[in-house]
Amino acid sequence: METPDILSPEFAANPYPVYQEFRDNHPLLFHEGMNSYIISRYEDVEKAFKDKVFSSRNYDWQLEPVHGRTILQMEGTEHSRHRNLLNPAFRGRDLFEKFVPVIEKNAQDLIDKFPRDKNEIDFVSQFATIFPIGVIVDMLGLPKSDLPKFHGWYTSIMAFLSNLTQDPAVTEAGLKTKVEFEEYMLKIIQERRENPGSDLLSTLCNAEIDGVRMTDQEIKAFCSLLLTAGGETTDKALTLLFKNLIAHPEQMEAVRNDRTLIDKAFAETLRFAPPVHMIMRQPIEDVEMSGGTIPANATVTCLIGAANRDERQYEQADKFDIFRSEIDQKKAFTGAANHTAFALGRHFCVGSLLAKVEVNMATNLILDNLKNIQFKDGSPQEVGVFTRAPQEMWITYDQ
Repeated sequence: METPDILSPEFAANPYPVYQEFRDNHPLLFHEGMNSYIISRYEDVEKAFKDKVFSSRNYDWQLEPVHGRTILQMEGTEHSRHRNLLNPAFRGRDLFEKFVPVIEKNAQDLIDKFPRDKNEIDFVSQFATIFPIGVIVDMLGLPKSDLPKFHGWYTSIMAFLSNLTQDPAVTEAGLKTKVEFEEYMLKIIQERRENPGSDLLSTLCNAEIDGVRMTDQEIKAFCSLLLTAGGETTDKALTLLFKNLIAHPEQMEAVRNDRTLIDKAFAETLRFAPPVHMIMRQPIEDVEMSGGTIPANATVTCLIGAANRDERQYEQADKFDIFRSEIDQKKAFTGAANHTAFALGRHFCVGSLLAKVEVNMATNLILDNLKNIQFKDGSPQEVGVFTRAPQEMWITYDQ
């Protein structure tokens, strides 16, 4: 078989057979067009996320041009200090006391707008893409009237990050967004430093560890990262969760009858069909992997979508099963998870618990309000290479 190409139309249409070919016959492959080594087996992707020989220096060119310098690029003491500044809001009491009501209101407001006469919606445009951005805007205490701006900005930034072919127009739009977002946010950050409220942005402006506060640029960069990572991934995760449950009605019924299964269904969705299919890393020295050696300072593309379907790690890996025993629910939303959707180790997603709470609450409310949820025209096609989910998902329901 000819060596598969992850930039090919065939891959974009359905990457999973290509992932299988990678794992079996090309566990380490250099892609000239991307100037990157590609790894696909679970053990290798896990190593790239956990082993200290792998750095996140790739974000210097991949993220910094549009976000500014973020926590994802930091290592050692600097990384620990920033993580400690952020953890209380995203993994502590604030998340549940301050932001759960915000999450619930955003979800219910959108559900209340669903048509009551036609009983059909595009789940993507009428719920999934709006919900997480609304939550983030409210958490930061920003004007809800600016939500269309935020949606445009995060779409532009995500296009920049997934611009594997280096389309100059996409690059230019991303850089323009950075300037616009910076002009917007820096004024508000100055105002919150002088007149703090109870919102997350005020918390970021005034929090300190060992007498050190985040700078205006660091706060702006984190808000940009939060908008993109928190919006894009949660919107796709919700769509994929419901796509998988609708396609497996017996599992949908189990979740409807036992809501403690929602987190299991979410964790299995992250394994079976992760919103983000690849994350890059850069080793600081030569490193041995399955299939050969990756030289120091090379870019490594870690195929999350392939690792999470590795039959060496999971039985019947291509089967969606919320009752799967290999996923440890106690660790599924931490840096010790046994799936790779949030990365692993010290750089695992700081917002993973927020995503869990958002998805759990939204799913609960949707199941409370909608009965007999079905695809209107059959299961929708997933699209995308860097991130992947249906662009539209028309569903019907009873009330």
